[in-house]
Amino acid sequence: MSGSNKHFSPLARLLHWSMAVMIIAMLFIGAGMVASVSERHEWLLNLHKPLGIAILVLVILRIIVRVSSQTPPLPADLPGWQVLAAKLSHYVLYALMLAMPLIGWAMISAAGDPVMLSSSVRLPSIVAADAGTFAFLRQAHSWLAYTLFLTVLTHIAAALFHAWVRRDEVLGSMLRGRG
Repeated sequence: MSGSNKHFSPLARLLHWSMAVMIIAMLFIGAGMVASVSERHEWLLNLHKPLGIAILVLVILRIIVRVSSQTPPLPADLPGWQVLAAKLSHYVLYALMLAMPLIGWAMISAAGDPVMLSSSVRLPSIVAADAGTFAFLRQAHSWLAYTLFLTVLTHIAAALFHAWVRRDEVLGSMLRGRG
């Protein structure tokens, strides 16, 4: 690939780091809601819903940016299993970034509750209200959250491995701009 393709585009980097902060925040907010035995976590839920929808919108934009622009190549000397692991982990991350907000939206819909983005913006229900569906989606949302957490930790560990052990430009390609 050309020398000008050593870094991700500025928009790809902006989306990556913005979503990284949002997803980590969502994981902590979700853990706080689950750990709370009080009804006082309502404010967390009111933050969790619109943040989840924002992540859904941004991941759709991110996928469009990803397929419409070139990405920096992985190091040529990277073992084949690591190349495969990198590709598969990115597919898993994108799938989870899409699935988590959609399942959350469906779960709230199945509970018969509105998905309010603000006091005046209400999203339509995407599934019918049903206690069994709600229970299934709640369990799926929880397990996928654990999967997302582990995948994010693995992603961070791989980035640090590239920066500190291999000392290649994999992490740098997402940190620095062109030139």
